[in-house]
Parts: sequence; structure tokens; C-alpha cells
Amino acid sequence: MLPKILRVFVFLIGLITGAVAAEAREAPSMLIEAVITGDIPAIKAAIVSGADLEQRDSKGRTALLIATHADNVEAARLLIEAGADVNAKDDIRDTPFLYAGAEGRNEILKAILATGKANLKDTNRFGGTALIPAADHGYPETVAILLATDIDVDHVNNLGWTALMEAVILGDGGPVQQQIVNLLVEAGAKDIPDRDSVSTLDHARQRGYDIIAQRIAEGAR
Repeated sequence: MLPKILRVFVFLIGLITGAVAAEAREAPSMLIEAVITGDIPAIKAAIVSGADLEQRDSKGRTALLIATHADNVEAARLLIEAGADVNAKDDIRDTPFLYAGAEGRNEILKAILATGKANLKDTNRFGGTALIPAADHGYPETVAILLATDIDVDHVNNLGWTALMEAVILGDGGPVQQQIVNLLVEAGAKDIPDRDSVSTLDHARQRGYDIIAQRIAEGAR
């Protein structure tokens, strides 16, 4: 057993180390501040000066994730080209790739996918891939972009829902959701029932989404 004075010393060192780490995380770097303000020349200067691309803000977000939130395409491209991690998780398990997919940041999403480094199997805090929120949030172009990759069209999230299921039960049945359902069905999405054994087709029929129900029933053409 360590002598008492040594144990106290180790404890104090731990406190100091933790405080320094917390302070470093709370204090935005020049790069993060530049991304927040959208200052492209400052972003370029920070990158050239060797700024840490993976430093986090108080929410655990990297500069690239902050740029993705803001849909700042130029800033995101600079960071991606500089080697920023496209799969870096924040405190709520979002990544630049997952957020770009979920919120229709299509130009950033395409730039991320072009690196070949996006983790297509990665999941958000709900256990869903990028495709699932893209489908239920109503972004058909985003869905099409993701379906052009090897992403799992039938991935089931923590709620027991696929992208097709969410497009039906969380959508309004209108033209945008009809387009998304068509894309998913054409990509081979299966009608996987929810945890209550209710199929996507049944959910569509119950909601009076006749066009969507017909499309699901037809399957891939």
C-alpha cells in the first residue's frame, strides 16, 4: 500500500490533470472560434499553423462537426482536406458523417463520402445509421446519396424501426415521403415489422397513406 503522503500526492495530481483537461476542452481553440464565426481566412491560417483538428468544444464537437451543424460547406471542405476525422463523436454520439446525413447537409456529406473514411455502420444515440433520420426528416436527395453507398438499407435502430418504417410512421404521407419510400423500396428495403409485429405496409394503410401503401406492396420494380 502506498504511504499516506504519496496517496495524497497522487490524488492531487489527478485533480490537477482533470482540471487542466477540462479547461482545455472548455477553452475554444483559434480553429474552433474561426469555424463558429465562419472566418474562412482564419480557418485556413489555423490549419496551416498546425492547429489540432480534433480539439473539442464544451459539447464534445470538433471543428468539422461545428461546420457541419452550420452547413458551412467551404469550412467543412477545408477541414476534410486537412484530414479532420469524419467519424469523431460528440457528447450525444453525433459525428460529422451522421449529422450531415441526418440533417441533409448534402454537399458536406458528399465531401465526407469522397474520402472513403465514413463509417457507414456507425450509429447515433438512437442506434440508427445516417440513412434512418435522413428518411424520416424528409431529405430524398440525402437518402439517394446514402443509398449509392454500401449502407445497410434494412438496419434496425433501438426502437425496432428501419428507414422505411420511420419514413412511414414519422412522415406525413405527402409527396416528399412518397419519394423517399420509393427510393428505399427500389433499393430493396424489406417490410420489416416493428416490435409489435405491425408491418410498414399496415402502418401506411392505417394512416391512409394509400400511395405509399401501394408502393410498398409493389416492391422493387
